[in-house]
Amino acid sequence: MTSNDLIHLTQQTKKLTAMVVEDEKVTNELLSSTLKTFFAEVKSYLSAEDALEAFSNYAPDVIFVDIMMGKMDGIEFAKQVRSINPSQIIIVVSASNDISKISASIEVGVNSFIQKPIDTKKIIDLLVNVISMIDKKKKIETKTFSISLPMDLYESVDENAKIESVSKNAIIIRALRDFYK
Repeated sequence: MTSNDLIHLTQQTKKLTAMVVEDEKVTNELLSSTLKTFFAEVKSYLSAEDALEAFSNYAPDVIFVDIMMGKMDGIEFAKQVRSINPSQIIIVVSASNDISKISASIEVGVNSFIQKPIDTKKIIDLLVNVISMIDKKKKIETKTFSISLPMDLYESVDENAKIESVSKNAIIIRALRDFYK
């Protein structure tokens, strides 16, 4: 990867937020500080229970979770997150070579798996994949976007579209941009 590619990647990831769920304090701090280089915001949690509670209020773009943790392991955490948000991007970060745990995480539907120790090359490759996943997710959301307008408003949009010789959708998009500014 060239330095220009890395700059472009960072520009994309700096628009995103992340959550780190790792019960080993030193590992949590190391992973969080590494990810802060790439993400706009990184929140970290030392337990899956605390992270799950926070998840309902803080919807990160990407979750990095360890498999082996205290009361609730990363697999159970991923299951519960999936029940709240089926399209959440979840990355398992683990030193475990336990095939049954890896299989269980795949069954839950985690998006990716990265093995500890994590080096910069692994992080960069992973982030390239994350950007790709988010791009695909946005394309799907864009294709399924629809809006319902009250009939009188729709007629107004139709008139404005005729006057300006543009599509109704162009008028609606402009109105939405103005509304959300």
